[in-house]
Amino acid sequence: MSAINLRIQLLPHAMGLDLPEYQTPGSSGIDLRAAVQEPTIIGSGKRVMIPTGLKMEIPAGYEGQVRTRSGLAATRGLVVLNSPGTIDADYRGEVKVILMNLGSEPLTINRGERVAQLVIAPVTRVAITEVEDVDETIRGSGGFGSTGAN
Repeated sequence: MSAINLRIQLLPHAMGLDLPEYQTPGSSGIDLRAAVQEPTIIGSGKRVMIPTGLKMEIPAGYEGQVRTRSGLAATRGLVVLNSPGTIDADYRGEVKVILMNLGSEPLTINRGERVAQLVIAPVTRVAITEVEDVDETIRGSGGFGSTGAN
């Protein structure tokens, strides 16, 4: 598998934290860490934007997808609210993660804690064509459960 180059700038509030890295050879995502200065509490049912202290140069033709870490979701009820969040190739601001606590108790996010994962994925661009009508299918306009639960 070939690798693309992801250039990362550490901002001052991320100094001393590890760069994102794959945790296993088969991992799809690299872990993003909380660059908070003090422990941050997320109340039950509340959301908080957590800084990572990173700026990135995602290559043209790719995007960054910020996703929930499954272990945090399963054990603590902590999810990335707009999952997957998209980081466009031309964005040069700090990467931040919107975390929401779906659990019943407040959660504390500590400095350096792995709070989300980032997957770099290719982007397909489309050409938009306006038409009078779209082709019919068997499914038609059925959505939101129209194909059944089983």
